[in-house]
Amino acid sequence: YHEYQPYERLEDDLKLMVGANLNVVRVGESTWATWEPEDGRFELDWMRRILDAVHEAGIKAILGTPTYAIPPWLHRKHPEIMAQRAGGELVPYGGRQNVDLTHPAYRHHAERVVRAVAGAFADHPAVIGFQVDNEAGLELLHNHGVFQAFVDHLRRTHGTVERLNELWGLAYWSHRLSSWADLWVPDGNTNPGYQLAWRRFQSALVTEFLAWQASVVREYARPDQFVTHCLAGGHGRPAADRLAVAQVLDVPAENLYYQMQDALELPGGTSHDHSGPSWLGDTGTWTLYLQADLARSAAPSGFLVTETNALTIGEAHTNAPAYDGQWRLAAYALIARGARGVSYWHWHSCHQGNETYWQGVLNHDLEPGRCYREISRIGAELAAHGGTLDELEPDADVAVLYSQDSRYGLSFQPPLGMPDSAEPDRRAYERILNAFYRGLFDAGAQLAVVHPAQPFERFPVLVVPALYVADDALLQRLVAYARAGGHLLVSFRSGYADEHARARWTRPPGILRAAVGASYQECSNLAVPVGMVAADGFALPTGARATAWADGLELEGATPLATYDHRHFGRFAAATTHRFGQGQVTYVGTLPDPAFGRAVAEFVLWQAGVRSRWADLPPSARVTGATTGAGRRLWFVSNWAWEPVAVPTPVAGTSLLSGRSVHEGGSVELGAWDVDIVAEA
Repeated sequence: YHEYQPYERLEDDLKLMVGANLNVVRVGESTWATWEPEDGRFELDWMRRILDAVHEAGIKAILGTPTYAIPPWLHRKHPEIMAQRAGGELVPYGGRQNVDLTHPAYRHHAERVVRAVAGAFADHPAVIGFQVDNEAGLELLHNHGVFQAFVDHLRRTHGTVERLNELWGLAYWSHRLSSWADLWVPDGNTNPGYQLAWRRFQSALVTEFLAWQASVVREYARPDQFVTHCLAGGHGRPAADRLAVAQVLDVPAENLYYQMQDALELPGGTSHDHSGPSWLGDTGTWTLYLQADLARSAAPSGFLVTETNALTIGEAHTNAPAYDGQWRLAAYALIARGARGVSYWHWHSCHQGNETYWQGVLNHDLEPGRCYREISRIGAELAAHGGTLDELEPDADVAVLYSQDSRYGLSFQPPLGMPDSAEPDRRAYERILNAFYRGLFDAGAQLAVVHPAQPFERFPVLVVPALYVADDALLQRLVAYARAGGHLLVSFRSGYADEHARARWTRPPGILRAAVGASYQECSNLAVPVGMVAADGFALPTGARATAWADGLELEGATPLATYDHRHFGRFAAATTHRFGQGQVTYVGTLPDPAFGRAVAEFVLWQAGVRSRWADLPPSARVTGATTGAGRRLWFVSNWAWEPVAVPTPVAGTSLLSGRSVHEGGSVELGAWDVDIVAEA
């Protein structure tokens, strides 16, 4: 972003980039007011100078459309385009992603600037692709036009208000509609069916907006240029459906951020002496892998990482630059899980603006430092071995079913409270899924994330966390999966509501009941963690706890794995397992703490016959496998701690990064925060 630099240094920056083997930059996406300083007056030559210099340096560019941050003159002339929140508040000017994406005035001006930018530079040899907008879906749009479009959508989908009355149960609290004009705005809505439909509609608006903009760009793009959009990583924005967005792009992209320093240490990585950004959520090495697996769920052929940690992330009070080696560890972890490119936010640290302390590869002094040196090392290694790492197919023995509908449904009626608070946890779905993902990660599993519309039958283990909203067909697919030989790991709150968020009128877990071999009639929130008592054959570490929730499970053929160490809840199983058809179903009726989650995961992996060839790993070591496009097996061997380790090797081959030979029965030697790649012979 040369336009942010405090003085002329384009030639110097490009020399540094070439020296670090950086081969692609993003340009242009947040500078609408620079592209179009006044209504209808475009200035484009400043970018041509940058792209010419980039091309001369042998670097490629992804050119961004600047539609996510509008210029002041557009707000001044059309204040009505600002996004409206529940209650009628218009989002004030001064931020980004703050407009009604559907408003005709916004669409007119957005299309005009997109056509100007794409039309001017699509033929530039440096430009390999276009990024449309940026991290879309931040706001739920309550604007009048959006609501009217929602009513039209419901009319087309359901036909009559009588059908809506039935599906949403609108007799309750006298909400029954006699005409479409009776539908109230969602600002004060208390109906879960309404809320689910509203959230689905909001996500569809974002997908339509990106599809529309991509179609405009494709009118100018060359056949060899791609169209992408960078989603906010992890569980993403409130109004962005990862899988749907991926369908309208050529190459999906994500911005993946994580807490560095002690947060990355294995085992553990949960305690550190500094606070992370408020939006970051959970920390730990597992969160980095989860974000990559989520990204790959919508892009099985690979995804771009358009942003990840450079020096520090977040605000002025959350500085935590990586320890030596952690940038390199993170880069190879992302590549191992399917990233086709890794880009850093951003090249230099801005000296003004909201993200002054979101520091880049270069600090405010603009001199090469520790971050630059380590990223230069990554660049040199990828220059030497990047061809081998193209088109990797990551290993995965376990799939996690991700339900966007359940995420929406449980954000409205959360089953969990905030820790140490009586307030509901609107991120309950994310919290439950994270707990099960982490348990399997800690147990050494390699995971994939799948969506209900995708096939999952090939995986020996399928994890179903909090599948609250689901139609009969999906639940029957899960039953058939277990009957045919798969191992289902199901959490509480699964199978409870139908596709309209109506609680089912059968004993939970409903359609899954026979497969689970247990049911319940009551459940309880746990104010404090409850200890566990293990059944025979189930290894439970000392101190393992059930947290936040307890189903009152009654056995109907299942075998208990653990019960609660509690005077009342001790009558119920906390976790069960059940042979069903040719497969098995393990059910967990509580939110496991990390120790309990890992114990359940190890049990499931053992029962399913999932074994890693890399056994007896040091606690800080992680090994993930992948297959190259040419069919060669690669093993990414990493050490997430300070102490050097020797990782026993069950294969023979060559270490790509160290150049050493690897012998079966030997070891890979790794230093502190170190990584190597074994190419199997």
